[in-house]
Amino acid sequence: MTATTEDTIPVSGRTIRDEMIAFAVVTVLLLLVPFTGIYPFFVMQALCFALLACAFNLLIGYGGLLSFGHAMFLGSAGYFSAHALKVWGVTPEIGILIGTAGAAGLAVITGVVAIRRQGIYFAMITLALSQLLYFIYLQTPFTHGEDGIQGIPQGYLFGVLNLAQSMILYYVIVAGFLFGFLVIFRAINSPFGEVLKSIRENEQRAISLGYKTDQYKLLAFILSGTLAGFAGALKVFVAQNASLTDVHWTMSGEIVLMTLVGGLGTVFGPVVGAFVIIAMQQYLAGFGQWVTVIQGVIFVVCVLTFRRGIIGEIAHFFRRSL
Repeated sequence: MTATTEDTIPVSGRTIRDEMIAFAVVTVLLLLVPFTGIYPFFVMQALCFALLACAFNLLIGYGGLLSFGHAMFLGSAGYFSAHALKVWGVTPEIGILIGTAGAAGLAVITGVVAIRRQGIYFAMITLALSQLLYFIYLQTPFTHGEDGIQGIPQGYLFGVLNLAQSMILYYVIVAGFLFGFLVIFRAINSPFGEVLKSIRENEQRAISLGYKTDQYKLLAFILSGTLAGFAGALKVFVAQNASLTDVHWTMSGEIVLMTLVGGLGTVFGPVVGAFVIIAMQQYLAGFGQWVTVIQGVIFVVCVLTFRRGIIGEIAHFFRRSL
């Protein structure tokens, strides 16, 4: 599955300006959430998955590479951070760095293996590697198997910010999300991002122009995996556990779902998609296993009626209106 020109938003000075305005509005709204009565835990969880979906969107929406194994970066970073925090007793910032660095190293290794293939072969290799890690984590003692790593201490960030206080933790998660989002935004609006888009549209033409496309795709894969790991490291402090759920292939499916529902190849689409999916899981939990069925129905409806995703359709409507 690759993004096409018709499905993506053309970048212009006006588009970037509008996206920056939208980013400022989103930032203000996130800062005001604790004063609105909205459950902070839900927003924190959604922000972690939103950053994860944005990282995945960088790879598929702008690089045209569909990965079915992004859960391995989320889960691995979670395990690395959780183990460092609970067993080694490191500070939160060091725990986040260890988890993110671990995910980056994993992205380098898996990227070198997978990036040599294209299309469905690339997707299947990433899925196979992710499932391989899942079974390794199931048997490895430090992950505690199906029990996972529980009761992770939150500690003091930089020795000052007590993450056990929900208000402080919320703003730390918001800051982490905004940082990761800005890194992605800068990447897609840079010469590197333009080359990625050209590779997505016509790789052979990019090669003919002298670009080493495999290197660009590998860099995109590593950046995407690193930011996915950063999201996983942040999620540890919200959930206070690391489990096999975050490594399972179904998590990779949810990441794809979030991105497609929100809008593939759009800046804010994955954020909206993540909030929609997490809200469904949160508020439809009473339906039990039927939540999965409801998600499937909504996904089918979105694909049939909102082919560009929620944000993609909204942007397309305004472009036609102007």
